[in-house]
Amino acid sequence: MKEFYRMKIAGVERDLPLCPLNDKLKIAAFVIFGDVELTVKSAEALSKLLPEHDIMITAESKGIPLIHEMARQTGENEYIVARKRAKLYMKDVFTVNVNSITTSGAQTLCIDGKDKEKMTGKRVVIIDDVISTGESLLALEKLVEQAGGEIVGKMAILAEGDAKDRKDITYLSYLPLFDAEGNEI
Repeated sequence: MKEFYRMKIAGVERDLPLCPLNDKLKIAAFVIFGDVELTVKSAEALSKLLPEHDIMITAESKGIPLIHEMARQTGENEYIVARKRAKLYMKDVFTVNVNSITTSGAQTLCIDGKDKEKMTGKRVVIIDDVISTGESLLALEKLVEQAGGEIVGKMAILAEGDAKDRKDITYLSYLPLFDAEGNEI
């Protein structure tokens, strides 16, 4: 039984551990936290594909190092992070619910009223680490639309499973799903 999936992402090879989602399906865990080389190289590759935009947004939490590095590399001074819950400093909060395959139960994504102002009438690019079912992406789309922003791009490092067939996203590499034995589906 296979325990890892080796892949090349933005020129960097990594062994991704295979984790059971249920008794018939495994996913390869892709975590950029703490991996500076992978984050920098992925941000570099995605930044070359960025459409004209005014601001970028991501969901807490694994997209944060990626969007930060993309903003740094492109000379942008701001980006938006949709938080998993409203914080004390947030005013006029916009909220949507999301069901992600990597998190049990429903999640909430929130933005502050000031973030809304940054998107109103602006061209917005949504950034994520992995797009799989598209639930997190859909929640971010709803937040941008509620804020009056125009989505001009949806980008991720990886498209997992059927997400590879989506025509509305830009991604660097395909990440397959795996059966219980660790074989690609």
